[in-house]
Amino acid sequence: MPTPMNDHNATDARDEQDRSWLNRTVVGAGLTSALGDLCYETTTVILPGFLAVLGLPAAVLGIVEGVADAVASFTKMVSGYLSDKFGHRKALVLLGYAFTPLGQALIAMALGWPLVLAGRVVSWFGKGLRGPLRDAIVVQAITPPTRGRALGFHRAMDTLGAVVGPLLGVALLAWAGEASGSNPADPFRLVLWLSVVPGVLAVLTFLALVHDPESSPNPALSFFTTIGGLPASFKRYVGAVGVFGVGDFSHGLLILAATVSLTPSMGTVQAAQVAGLLYVGRNLTQALASYPIGALADRHGSLPVLVVGYALGALTAALTALAFLFHLDQVAVWGTIFLAAGLYVAAQDTLESAVTTELVAADRLGTGLGTLGTVNGVAKFLSSALVGTLWTVVSPLLAFGLAAALMTLGTVSLARVRSNRRV
Repeated sequence: MPTPMNDHNATDARDEQDRSWLNRTVVGAGLTSALGDLCYETTTVILPGFLAVLGLPAAVLGIVEGVADAVASFTKMVSGYLSDKFGHRKALVLLGYAFTPLGQALIAMALGWPLVLAGRVVSWFGKGLRGPLRDAIVVQAITPPTRGRALGFHRAMDTLGAVVGPLLGVALLAWAGEASGSNPADPFRLVLWLSVVPGVLAVLTFLALVHDPESSPNPALSFFTTIGGLPASFKRYVGAVGVFGVGDFSHGLLILAATVSLTPSMGTVQAAQVAGLLYVGRNLTQALASYPIGALADRHGSLPVLVVGYALGALTAALTALAFLFHLDQVAVWGTIFLAAGLYVAAQDTLESAVTTELVAADRLGTGLGTLGTVNGVAKFLSSALVGTLWTVVSPLLAFGLAAALMTLGTVSLARVRSNRRV
């Protein structure tokens, strides 16, 4: 029977373990993610205007973003496999972060679509290269009982960059418009060059603060054998993630839905402004909710909390469909929808990687996280194409209704997965 002294020592050990999650590597990875997002999200908000002053049609933006997303998705699986094969991740992550400012510089020099496409692809290739490996480093820098909190903190920092980046891009563009010459492209180029600065700082921050707990190399590791040898429970898990993801439409469509719904009562300009503010609120909700959701997962398990998050995602799509069905054009209604969206994305982004670590062995963690990223990327590309096409060809009611059905099916499938939770 444990003595009181032993109980006291065990409690102290647990307390020390809980405190140790906010270590140098976790903080460094969080700061790096915030700076990286600040770099490319500043571009995201001004890129449509830059293409317009270059005289490029709107279709070019869709092609550029689609190709870039596809490159990022497939890069994730390959980069995860390479990290498991060679046993180290930090060099690849640094290379991935270095590609982001390089891509920004290419876009800043663009006179037409080829360099815009090249710059966006280079940036998104870097994003795909670093994402799974950075998550693996963070996971291995903390203990399983504190995994949710560490990943929640990281996602909060990541989202902070996504919130500040667009706001900074708009503010810098207004300033650059006064500081630049008569060429209408000059203000955009100036902002693009300035966005390189946080990208370079991201590389330096990761280099200085993050420690990579390298694993033993496995040069004989085969790509297809490794993918095929992932546990059956993990394959069921990514299957559920994929089904949910095919319904998980881009929230750019959610902004459009709010704009369309609010336009009759407000006018197009005011409706677009309100929809934009609602999206900022969604991002703030995600940033604020990520850490509490991670802490909740540490207490109750990542998989059950993720199931609740997925259910909120299905509810978001269902409420959007109902808003069109009953012509609900109140700001409060759309505020509720965007609030639910922020909460479910916080759970999704924080806990999908955490569940992966519970289902995949440590020496295959890079491959597992890369596979998760690829499945998510492909599913979301299909989703946005599906929902957008149905909206255009049939109706937004059918589009968001189908999204809700797919997300519900994914939630039910996820609830049937059994986790090998290691605590």
